[in-house]
Amino acid sequence: MMEALLRALRPLSQPPTAPGWNHAQMAELLGDTPRSPAAVLIGLRDDVQPGLIFTMRTDHLSSHAGQVSFPGGRTDPADGDALTTALRESEEEIGLDRSLVTPLGYLDCFETISGFCITPVVARIAREASFHPAPDEVAEVFEVPLAFFLEPRNLKRYAMEYRGHRCEMVEFEHDSHRIWGATAAILENLLQRMERS
Repeated sequence: MMEALLRALRPLSQPPTAPGWNHAQMAELLGDTPRSPAAVLIGLRDDVQPGLIFTMRTDHLSSHAGQVSFPGGRTDPADGDALTTALRESEEEIGLDRSLVTPLGYLDCFETISGFCITPVVARIAREASFHPAPDEVAEVFEVPLAFFLEPRNLKRYAMEYRGHRCEMVEFEHDSHRIWGATAAILENLLQRMERS
């Protein structure tokens, strides 16, 4: 499982660049206005059964309130690259000690309806790492086994209307958590890259 995942990643020496793999669809909805750079950390807990780390955003946030997401956010000018953004945001949001994170590679960039171009950074997180969610941003940190996402029946497809356009969407449901939107789309990209590797 981990071998297939590692083969699927873009190497650290070759980070992806905009536009995102879904640019054509986003251009229909948003036009060609510049997207703001952002990065997320797809953290894999280094364990017998590797698990992906997710956050549940607090209900009072102005955007994406109550949604499941990967730790991450907008790139600051001082960051320099997506890896730095992902590590900084993970430290701020869930108290993840970056010395316990081993970057492995990248997935393809993904554009969001909110106008961001996200670079997903995949990394191994040490088994002993602990999380301390920032209470103003993160309501919960939880883990889902990687094997759950590799089971085809757990991927659900549906369509929704947005600004007069039909959008094909994917989602996963694990226990009480609904994983959808950009987070689910990034996971689908990971699965597709694993299938091709």
